[in-house]
Amino acid sequence: MAATIDYDALLAPDLPPPAPRWNGFAPYNFIGGNVDAASMPVEDMIAATASALRREGATLATYGLESGPLGYRPLREFVAAKLRKRSGLTVSPDNVLITSGSNQALDLVNEMFLRPGDTVLVEQFSYGGALARLRKLGGRPVGIPLDDDGMRMDLLGEKLAALASEGVKPKFIYVIPTIQNPGGSIMPEARRAELLELSAQYGVPVFEDECYADLLWTGERPPAIAAMDESNRVIHCGSFSKTIAPALRVGYIVAEPALVARMVACKTDGGTGALEEHFGTAAEFVPPAGGIFLWISLPDAVDAMKLSAASAASGIAINPGPEWSADAEPARSRIRLCFGNPTVGDIREGVKKLAEICHREFGIPLRSGNIERA
Repeated sequence: MAATIDYDALLAPDLPPPAPRWNGFAPYNFIGGNVDAASMPVEDMIAATASALRREGATLATYGLESGPLGYRPLREFVAAKLRKRSGLTVSPDNVLITSGSNQALDLVNEMFLRPGDTVLVEQFSYGGALARLRKLGGRPVGIPLDDDGMRMDLLGEKLAALASEGVKPKFIYVIPTIQNPGGSIMPEARRAELLELSAQYGVPVFEDECYADLLWTGERPPAIAAMDESNRVIHCGSFSKTIAPALRVGYIVAEPALVARMVACKTDGGTGALEEHFGTAAEFVPPAGGIFLWISLPDAVDAMKLSAASAASGIAINPGPEWSADAEPARSRIRLCFGNPTVGDIREGVKKLAEICHREFGIPLRSGNIERA
């Protein structure tokens, strides 16, 4: 009998631990960017797919659908028109690169710019996937604190000046200005202009992620930072994952032509009331201006990583804050909940159970009328 192969001995060093076996979604699933299944335009998608196949099905015989490496040209034309209408950004379809979701856009930018030890300035609390990708390549994410309007420009300026005095030039500034993730804020236009001024002063480009920008609930939408940029200082990306379907994995990146050409060379393809009822004042959050997440502050006694583990054992999936923060400590007692996918009933029941676990593990929230009524 032939000996089995010891694959562990052959693996590259410093690999992440193996992923746990997937046993389906948690009964109360508040993680990920999943959207409401009942709102999926299934019949419209079937009709659109059938129409596209009848019209251009023969081009499936070639890579690139006879549109070249930037992606299907009618889609790039649609993206350009959407950006002009919704974001105030006027670009040629030839400046648009179609990606496999916005995550591939992040990967492409990181691959082009980052080497181990490089510094990237990010919002203190930011998209966990972006932070993980930076760290995987040996990048050093440095968090800039936020307020209700997003990244604070005064503190960004101070950090840029301090780094410059040390001879350190960040590779780029990564921001999610329209529906910040996980905070849900919208950066005002004046602050966007300040960001561009700092970018010009220190020669550091801006990487603008507009993945959630089309999910705007209140107020007017400011122009994209890229739309305010006159000197090609901004790389812009977006996605249809949250407005149509996450599983479609359709995103895009917009940049000046020379950068797009570099990316092509690198590209390889292939419900808030429930919280108030069960947590009372123990859970603090600012109602988001859009998007599908709540960024919640719990009392200091709560360890979000331990809460996440205890919750998972009861079928409740949450995002612990340290995974969404440039530095773990400021987010030690924060959690992110996605309310886009669960039903209203599941939100109410899941949050009730989460409050019970939080009380059992940390004594928070205190037993009061709001808990007893639940």
